[in-house]
Amino acid sequence: MNPLIEGAILGSTLAVLLGPALFALVQTSIHRGFRSGVFLAVGIFFSDITLVFLCFIGALQIISSGQNRLIFGIIAGSILIIYGVVTFVRHVKLGNGNGKGNGSPKPAWYTFILKGYFLNVANPYVWLFWMTVTVGVTSDYGDNTRSTILFFSGALFMVLLTDILKAFVAKKIKGILKESNLKRLNQIVGVLLFFFGIVLIARALMSYY
Repeated sequence: MNPLIEGAILGSTLAVLLGPALFALVQTSIHRGFRSGVFLAVGIFFSDITLVFLCFIGALQIISSGQNRLIFGIIAGSILIIYGVVTFVRHVKLGNGNGKGNGSPKPAWYTFILKGYFLNVANPYVWLFWMTVTVGVTSDYGDNTRSTILFFSGALFMVLLTDILKAFVAKKIKGILKESNLKRLNQIVGVLLFFFGIVLIARALMSYY
């Protein structure tokens, strides 16, 4: 099978991986509009590229071992907890579809890119996913750089396309939601982000001690 197609198939499996970035993507698309959701998806895309690159140079082995893993886990978990609290208490209002549904000024476009980037990097399962894939691809293709590039291009762009699709669907369902539904969604997402943060810190502590 063509490496590009193989990569696209594998990328579709990552697209259904539940994590903080997925919940944030849906919530952002509903509250801030499709364009903001796309920017967040782009941030996730760039973070995946970073992780793939780090896997090849071995930097993730440094991050995920010993004291460095503990420090990174605490920082990443704290970021998720903060996101969760802010999301939970945020006041929601249905707008006119211009991306200002909660009555507050719309953040700059790069804010969503950075949010997507760091939320995705903070998910340890994404690290594990790309580390495992990198080992497998290196074993399969060896020194065939072209096949390796095609494989990861297919995987990464499939993740980006599916994330954009999620943003589109989330934006479409906004029209059938009420303010009470959006408030409940915010609370659910906030609790989930908070939970992911606690779990991440707990696992970092347990792996160190």
